Amino acid sequence: MRDLATPALERGQVEPARRAQGAVGDGIASVLAFLGMPDIVSFAGGFPDPETFLPTYSELTEHLGGVLAEHGLAWDCALVGGFSQGAVMSYALGLGEAKPRPAAILAFSGFVPTVDGFELDLGSRAGLPVSIAHGSLDPVIGVEFARKARALLGDAGLAVEYREDPVGHTISPGGLAQAITVLSSALDY
Repeated sequence: MRDLATPALERGQVEPARRAQGAVGDGIASVLAFLGMPDIVSFAGGFPDPETFLPTYSELTEHLGGVLAEHGLAWDCALVGGFSQGAVMSYALGLGEAKPRPAAILAFSGFVPTVDGFELDLGSRAGLPVSIAHGSLDPVIGVEFARKARALLGDAGLAVEYREDPVGHTISPGGLAQAITVLSSALDY
């Protein structure tokens, strides 16, 4: 994701007015390596392993809280987003019970996690901007996960923008354009 997002952020293409500060990593793998956590990709049908997911979620929440505090930002100024496993963790960070509400969620080719010991808080997220983009030909995480996320979040009153493109496990140009629109809208608070 860094190769795609970082140059665009630096050039002002993702957020042209440059109203936002950002911390863009090299992807969830580098965050997990930083935290000394195992890879959490092991999932069966949208059900990550609780033994790896829960500690990773806790550490990632703490890490993001520290980054926000370092920059003097509140959680409601944070936009969480990611691709694949990063999308799963973005849903977790943005929708987790007893966690602050972010400004928006950008999810590319992921799923809303279902994990024993992890609960969603959709009731306090009404109106939260969410961009969901997924490839209809994705062989890694099937598009049905995106469709389920759209229904779940839309039914709960979140402001979901949804896009499917005939691509595999990747970020399409249209998906990125949709995310930029959601990001711009979220920054108009």
